[in-house]
Amino acid sequence: MNVNPDGSTTFEGGEESTMPPVEDAGAEGGFEDMAAEAVKGTDPAIYLLLVVVLLGLLYFVYLRKSREDSEDEFFANLDGEKFNLKLPAEVDEYYVIKEKCTAAGWEPGKAPEKANTNGPHRIMAQALMKRAIGDIPIVTHIQKESAGMNKLYSQSMCSVSQWRAYQAAEAMVSAEVDEVRAEADEIEPGWSQVIWRQAMQYHNMLKQKHEMEQKAAAESAAKKKALETAKQKEMSEEDKAKAAEKAAEELIKAEEREKQSKKAFSGGGVKKGFLDNKKKKK
Repeated sequence: MNVNPDGSTTFEGGEESTMPPVEDAGAEGGFEDMAAEAVKGTDPAIYLLLVVVLLGLLYFVYLRKSREDSEDEFFANLDGEKFNLKLPAEVDEYYVIKEKCTAAGWEPGKAPEKANTNGPHRIMAQALMKRAIGDIPIVTHIQKESAGMNKLYSQSMCSVSQWRAYQAAEAMVSAEVDEVRAEADEIEPGWSQVIWRQAMQYHNMLKQKHEMEQKAAAESAAKKKALETAKQKEMSEEDKAKAAEKAAEELIKAEEREKQSKKAFSGGGVKKGFLDNKKKKK
């Protein structure tokens, strides 16, 4: 194959190649035309597909980041105050009352005196019930978290410190439940079987009463505010009426003054014969 000066090629047999001559890359419009043809031939759907893929990647990164943040917040809550539980003040109050009642002659398991309805037995029973009601929030909290924490621990999804915090809280609450039952049987044999059910009922009743009181207080505050707003509006309307009335009075007075001024200078304002008298004097 031979390359001719014009860019064409011929084979040794003298046959000329049918391939078009290679144009110089620097020729005018050669490369630009090729690039324009390449861009013009690109399907717009490819650009759309690239945009969709990019948006999908960004959305995936966003979801993953949100999930990681949620998990971090969840575990942070576990590490924080979630299981930092304390027994209510009613526990110490109960033992103070028990000490006083014991000093007054109360004995565990002793039947109450029928004649003395407000004796040590009743005081002890009331103090223990108050203690059990105060324990209800932490007891229900541990019961609610128990299944979830055991599942997390079995799947290695909580740290050792989290698990230990939960175990310590659960042990404290469990010991308190058993202690209340033991005290209940000392006050009245067999009471341990029902004291926690009774405490839950009383707790719900008190909670419902508190919510009703809050609702009533909110409604009362809303009514009071509405009355004050209506009163202010009424006073505002009254002030507007007074201002309009005052403006009308001022307008009437101004008109009267204008009439009087016109009368004073309509010819009667200068005394008749005043000029004539001056002429006579001259």
